[in-house]
Amino acid sequence: MANRLKGKKIVLGITGSIAAYKACYLIRGLIKRGAEVQVVITPAGKEFITPLTLSTLTGKPVISEFFDRRDGSWNSHVDLGLWADAMLIAPASASTIGKMANGVADNMLITTYLSAKAPVFVAPAMDLDMYAHPATQKNLDILRSYGNHIIEPGTGELASHLVGKGRMEEPDAIIQYLENYFTAVDGDLVGKKILITAGPTYEKIDPVRFIGNYSSGKMGFALADECASRGAEVFLVAGPVQMQTHYATIHRYDVESAYQMYDVTTDLFSKVDAAILSAAVADYMPEQVAGQKIKREKQGAMELSLVPTRDIAARLGEMKNTMSTKKVLVGFALETQNEQHNAEEKMKRKNLDFIVLNSLNDEGAGFRYNTNKISIIDQQGRHDYPLKSKVEVAIDIIDHLVKVLR
Repeated sequence: MANRLKGKKIVLGITGSIAAYKACYLIRGLIKRGAEVQVVITPAGKEFITPLTLSTLTGKPVISEFFDRRDGSWNSHVDLGLWADAMLIAPASASTIGKMANGVADNMLITTYLSAKAPVFVAPAMDLDMYAHPATQKNLDILRSYGNHIIEPGTGELASHLVGKGRMEEPDAIIQYLENYFTAVDGDLVGKKILITAGPTYEKIDPVRFIGNYSSGKMGFALADECASRGAEVFLVAGPVQMQTHYATIHRYDVESAYQMYDVTTDLFSKVDAAILSAAVADYMPEQVAGQKIKREKQGAMELSLVPTRDIAARLGEMKNTMSTKKVLVGFALETQNEQHNAEEKMKRKNLDFIVLNSLNDEGAGFRYNTNKISIIDQQGRHDYPLKSKVEVAIDIIDHLVKVLR
C-alpha cells in the first residue's frame, strides 16, 4: 500500500510525562515516513525533554508560549490548528487530558487543540493508579465522545501487549495507528459495510466434546483487516479462534456453532454492501447433544447420528434476490477433487458473485498455514494466483471485490 503519512502535516503535542523521551522516536518515525512535524510542548513537558533536542529532529522551532521569546511575535494557535492534517498528543498526561476534556485553555497546547479541525490522537501516559482513577476514565470517555482517538496499549496493529495500562504505547504502534487511519480515510472502501465470516464452528456432542475442523481463522481475519484498512466498516462473525482484530472499525461477533453463525450472519446481511463467507462452517451436527459427559466405561461401540446444519451461503443467496439494494456475495471452496467443477457449481447453486477456490492438494494452502494459493472464479472466468501469504491473498481478494462493487 502507499505511504499514507507522506506529506501529512502533524502537530505533536508533548506534555509533562516521564515518557516524553519517546517523542524523539515518534518524530524520527514520522519524518522517515515523509510527514512534516511541528512540536507544541507544555511548560511541564520542558522539564522532561529540551526544546533544542526536539527542534533539531524536526527542523522547526518548538512552540511552547503564546509569544515567541526570540522576537516577541505571536504564535497563532488558530493558524496552527488549521495547518495540521492530524494532531497527536503523546505523551498525554492526566493533567492535559483533564484540561482537554473540560476546555481549560491555559497553555499553547490546549488552545491549539481547541482550534484544531484535524483528527486528534491521544496516547495517555501516567502511572496505573492515576490511569485507573474514575476522574481520568471519565475524562478519557469525554474525549472519545468528542471524536478523539485514544491510543492505548493493544489498540493498534503493532501494539505492544507487554505495555501495561496507563503507560504510553510504543512509538512504532502509534505511527502504525496513524497510518491505518489515513489509509482508511483515503481507501477505496470508504463508506462500504462488509460482512465477513471466519474460523471454524464447533458442533457439540456433549459438554466437553465437539465436531470441528482445522480452520485457524487467519484468512478471514486478514480479509477483515484489509477491508478495514481501506475504509470499510467491517462486521466480523468469528468462530472459536485465538485471533485478534486490529482496527476500531471492525465489529466482532464471537460464535461457536453453525446455528449461531447462521443467526448472526443472516441478521447482519441486510445492513451491509457485501458479505465474504470465508468461515469453515460445519455441514453436519449431532442430532442429539448429551447433557452430561459421555462416559467411555459405560459405552461399547458408539453411534453418532448427524443432521445437516443450516446453509448460510444458500440462505444469503436467497435473501440477495429479495433486497432492493445491490448485495455482493463471495464464497469460498476448499476442494480435494474436481476443484473447478465443484467450485463453479457451488457459485451457481448459492447465487454467489464470485468464489475463492483453494485446494488441499496445493502445498502450503488451506488450514493452519500462513500462506494460501487461490483461484478466483466469476462469470468472466478463472483468475489464478501464486502461493502468497494470507495477508497478500486478502489484498488480491479485496481488489477483486472492489471491482465488483463499482
